[in-house]
Amino acid sequence: MTDYPNSLSNPSTKKLYFPPLLQFFVYFIVGYILTRVFLALSFNEKALLWLSVPMIGIGILLLILAVRIFVKADTTINPIKASKASSLVTWGLYRFTRNPMYLGLLLTMIGGSLTLQNLAAFCGPVLFFISMTILQIKPEEHALKSKFGKTYIDYCQQTRRWL
Repeated sequence: MTDYPNSLSNPSTKKLYFPPLLQFFVYFIVGYILTRVFLALSFNEKALLWLSVPMIGIGILLLILAVRIFVKADTTINPIKASKASSLVTWGLYRFTRNPMYLGLLLTMIGGSLTLQNLAAFCGPVLFFISMTILQIKPEEHALKSKFGKTYIDYCQQTRRWL
């Protein structure tokens, strides 16, 4: 992990950088390990197993569509360089959630947790949600607020962080 660039953090506090994809894999692995430790929390529900496939599909689709929108808007998708954003994207999926890429990762992880058929697996998505909000989204919001000012503040008031 490395420190956020100064433009992404409050000068009085340093934030650690934990890339979103790394968080995704780490917390999914944590959930998987917990399923092996807490075998008593296993369940066998085929309906939930079938629900995992569309959940993963929706998550991946959200992620792809969100990246396409950023490419169309010709702005950075690099989460470490939020301050380099060339435009504020508020259309498409971004009308409904400020973070469709992260939401896509979360839904994919929830779908993956359903396939593990163990309640302990859901610790992964919960930890991912908390970690992403604190370590990634809030510093990005600070950078975007600094860059786009009132326009970004208005957007935040109209559109939820996650859903």
